[in-house]
Amino acid sequence: MPELTPKTESTSSARPAWPAIKGLGFGGDYNPEQWPRSVWEEDMRLMKAAGVNVVSVAIFSWALLQPTEDTWDFKWLDEIIDLLHENGIAVDLATATASPPPWLTIKHPEILPVTSDGKVLNQGGRQHWRPTSPIYRKYAMGIVRKLAERYGSHPAVVAWHVNNELGCHNHFDYSSDAAAAFRVFLKKRYGKVEKLNDAWGTAFWSQHYSTFDDILPPVLATTFPNPGQQLDWRRFSSTALKEWYIAEREILHSITPDIPVTTNFMIMGDQKDRDYSDWAGELDFVSNDHYVTHPLYGRDELSFSASFTSGVSGRMPWFLMEHSTSAVNWQAINVPKRSGEIARDSLSHVAHGADAVCYFQWRQSRAGAEKYHSSMVPHAGEDSQVFRDVCKLGQNLKDLEEIKGSKKEPAHVAIVLDYESWWVSELDSHPSTLLKYHQEALDWFVALINLGVRVDVVPVLSDWSAYKAIISPILHVIDTSLQHRITKYVDNGGHLVATYFSGIVNSDDHIYLGGYPGALRDVLGIKVEEFAPMREGEKRELDDGSYGTLWSEPIQVGEGVETLRKWKEGGAAVTRRIEGKGSASYVSTRLGAEGLGKGLLGDLMSHAGVKSEMPKAMQGKVEHVTRSKEGKRWDFYINRTDESVGMEGVKGKVVVSTGEAGKGELAGRGVVVVQQE
Repeated sequence: MPELTPKTESTSSARPAWPAIKGLGFGGDYNPEQWPRSVWEEDMRLMKAAGVNVVSVAIFSWALLQPTEDTWDFKWLDEIIDLLHENGIAVDLATATASPPPWLTIKHPEILPVTSDGKVLNQGGRQHWRPTSPIYRKYAMGIVRKLAERYGSHPAVVAWHVNNELGCHNHFDYSSDAAAAFRVFLKKRYGKVEKLNDAWGTAFWSQHYSTFDDILPPVLATTFPNPGQQLDWRRFSSTALKEWYIAEREILHSITPDIPVTTNFMIMGDQKDRDYSDWAGELDFVSNDHYVTHPLYGRDELSFSASFTSGVSGRMPWFLMEHSTSAVNWQAINVPKRSGEIARDSLSHVAHGADAVCYFQWRQSRAGAEKYHSSMVPHAGEDSQVFRDVCKLGQNLKDLEEIKGSKKEPAHVAIVLDYESWWVSELDSHPSTLLKYHQEALDWFVALINLGVRVDVVPVLSDWSAYKAIISPILHVIDTSLQHRITKYVDNGGHLVATYFSGIVNSDDHIYLGGYPGALRDVLGIKVEEFAPMREGEKRELDDGSYGTLWSEPIQVGEGVETLRKWKEGGAAVTRRIEGKGSASYVSTRLGAEGLGKGLLGDLMSHAGVKSEMPKAMQGKVEHVTRSKEGKRWDFYINRTDESVGMEGVKGKVVVSTGEAGKGELAGRGVVVVQQE
């Protein structure tokens, strides 16, 4: 398990940590190159009407900026940046390296990525490049330098936007470049091939390596690849993309030291291929893209991801770089947002620490692959409900200007996420391929919100010592350092809740012998000899009427350990071991948000001294999030339901209220922000 990555030497704490934007940022990706110049002036008028104060420019513009290897054309970009500045709109200027121009891939097809079965991914889409290609790097760093030298002193440019959604489509590349870089990564990690053989367990299946030169990426094989190889491949692939960001950032910092640099993460849904907790320390400020995708918990998954973005950023303000005003275009069925959801979605991100709210994109395209993706100005134009809602949101953000720079207040309970546990727990060759790490974590988040409890989502290597309770869903990979942290947390009075398939392996994916849950066996006071995963559709009833699915374990309960829930047919399903003022509980099955809400979660939180801070009538219907600075506090009340909710007992000055509701009510799908002093 890696340590949190410290910033590289060139990244100074004196460097600006936030773009020079007045108030909260509001805007979106702006692609004027898609439109005739006659539209640009109209864009300025509409942007000012909506309250837009920042836009991202030139994200996919390399082919226009450098139409051939020997020609450059910055005229249109000069004009649009000047025009934006004249209208008081700041620019988050992209480095344009997200997609190479056609001439480059024709001249150098060796920059194209390769799939695990050897297929070359050609031009015609986007992100068709190898993160480890020295040829692509030479050309890409060339345009980065050109842009920095040309626009670094322009007063409109307040931030650099490196690439775009790094690794969205090219997170795994199995090319010869990647294979060579993978071997370099492994040599640096292990030093000697003997150590790699031990870590990967290559004595099994005759996989022993005599030299690093014989190692390949986990390409298509006769059966599942070596699990240690797969884990290191994920580590390598995430690191390679991070190092790409650093390479661009170093050029930008050297030429424009006073302009902060970011790249947009994709903390959303089950996106697991980049370890953003490892990347975050390299950014001057964290930014994120989020789109609602979860079929069951869509709105709550938004808050889950926003909370984790706050956790990754260390509770510092972060930048919502992209989300949608309404329907997207890349799901099987793309449904529009309902009345109230534009404001609720955006303000939910603000509640969890976003100091900027931006969309993809400003004006809806009339051609191209994303022409059906919603935008701030839709195909219907200015006279549309979407644009009216965008303008209302712009006013909401102006009303919240004072919140800028405040931090999300820590909750009393945190869900701890670990990318390596996510990766390893879902590998093939395991007891069940139905296990979904993200779903288990989301179940607990939703159940806590249903209980009316504020909850944070934080990286496993962050400081969670001050939380009254931590929930560690499927914390599968635990090294000795993390094991000691967990034990110390419980010894110091913290309350740990661990779930099934936790503590099973070390950072080499080697099983802890002596019985499950391995590294957590002593702190939990239990032992499991064999897993008993369930088939799809199978369920087992507990004595509180809830049902376990997916997983079960025959638990041997140690001395002094209490059984909190039993299987209806007998045997412990949930246990707790008391250690001084602390405790360590274990949940051996997937209960889902509904099952957790049948009393178990309430019991666990009550024992930890965690309770809702909301009036009873709001609990289960409303999410409560708090931000504060300089003795002031802002309470966000976010209605998760379609019906109005009474707010009796809520005190303070109402700063923002969305939706239509009676006096003293929170509208269905509405948000109320209350200021306390």
